[in-house]
Amino acid sequence: MSKMIGILTSGGDSPGLNAAIRGVGKALLGRYGMKVLGFRDGFRGMMENRTQLLDSAALSGILTLGGTILGTSRDKPYAMPVAGRMRDMTDVIVDNYRKHHLDALVCLGGGGTQKNAYHLMKQGLNVITLPKTIDNDVVLTDVSFGYDTALGIATEAVDRLHSTTHSHHRILILELMGNKAGWLALGAGIAGGADVILIPEIPYDVKKVAAAILRRSHNGQGFSIIAVAEGAMSLQEAAKIEAVKGKTGKQKEIQTAKEVIAGHKPGNSLLLAQQLEGLTGLESRLTILGYLQRGGTPSAGDRLLATRLGTACADLVNKGEFGVMVAARGDGYKAVALKDVVGKRKTVPLDHGWIESARSVHTCLGD
Repeated sequence: MSKMIGILTSGGDSPGLNAAIRGVGKALLGRYGMKVLGFRDGFRGMMENRTQLLDSAALSGILTLGGTILGTSRDKPYAMPVAGRMRDMTDVIVDNYRKHHLDALVCLGGGGTQKNAYHLMKQGLNVITLPKTIDNDVVLTDVSFGYDTALGIATEAVDRLHSTTHSHHRILILELMGNKAGWLALGAGIAGGADVILIPEIPYDVKKVAAAILRRSHNGQGFSIIAVAEGAMSLQEAAKIEAVKGKTGKQKEIQTAKEVIAGHKPGNSLLLAQQLEGLTGLESRLTILGYLQRGGTPSAGDRLLATRLGTACADLVNKGEFGVMVAARGDGYKAVALKDVVGKRKTVPLDHGWIESARSVHTCLGD
């Protein structure tokens, strides 16, 4: 009797999800003769038992598509809104796993999905995951699929700002995604030649940023481009958050960021633009790239990565190796234990080579 493997996508959508679904599905179907059952809209769809059989026809033609043919949601098995209140629906999800006689469940997603998959693993389910996020902040993998596409889009945005900022004596600020990790802003900032790069890992001094801009102006460069991650914050904001975290614990971190800083959330780049305009006397304009960063067709790099990890996932399912995430390592992969992934985030190390390169070409990092 053929084995039945479930698959779902969870969290935010990301380029490369369909390529990964295709890689997993085609390898399971063609190489190992297994069946593949997709669950619609993440863990919510699994709770509501909304399924789609993924045969060869369903997997055909999806390699180049953005988004996910299965749909996605951010609902958690143990905290899902049902009938107007939050409920633990873990038992229902486990029951549906059993009803479909699944031999394993493949979960594609970022840090939250890894945590949810680990939760189901502890209920006795055979679970395996793939790392997806444009933020590139999943630990123990060289890179997550979705990042390469978003990096290309963000870099093109910096390039386009160059052509318009040359015509005006202005400060142009580009806000990019990255609430807790600055990989996207740092990579796009370096690749696009941004004059200032601000990331969550390095709290910035707005006066030092203004001074760097004024130096450029005095040297005859009357414009500056700033690439800023949505989670970048000033030294003062970072100090306030650390002070409150010390009193209330890490679980209050999100609430702290939103409520303690006098109504100024990290990511409020409009305030940064206003501050720099006042300090430099130069017009400041803000562009927020938003969801454009994760829309559209995936890059060749993400298609290749998602296919590599997807087929590797199928190999691990066939071997019966579960409770792991399929991590990218060089041109290959490594199965890393989910328990070593959960609750961690890959942030930019302060001694990372990209930071050293940025400093070497006189990019201001705000410190």
